[in-house]
Amino acid sequence: MAAIPDSTKASLAQRLSAHAREHWPRIEKIITRYRAGFAYVDAIVDGEQIRLCRLRYAGYANQWGFAIYRASHDDYDNAFLPTGYMSGTAEEALDTAAWLYLDPGRTSRDDH
Repeated sequence: MAAIPDSTKASLAQRLSAHAREHWPRIEKIITRYRAGFAYVDAIVDGEQIRLCRLRYAGYANQWGFAIYRASHDDYDNAFLPTGYMSGTAEEALDTAAWLYLDPGRTSRDDH
């Protein structure tokens, strides 16, 4: 598994934060952590840190494998995005995880 370049780490954090500000008003802050070829995405909501998903780097800054955080098992499980694929953009992964964890009754400002 390829290591995530520092430039990709920086752009990923910026992109996810900008996307959250625009589409997920309940998210106060996005936190990204990195280990090997994975980026772990958490959100601060109402002052509480919530784990959302894990992104797997495949060598491209715009294509990431997706795994949803399972609170019931305290782990990450590879999952499909609404597109039907197990990989996509980091923004698609954030939207999917935020929709599941924050408010399935339409937290996002647009249709996801």
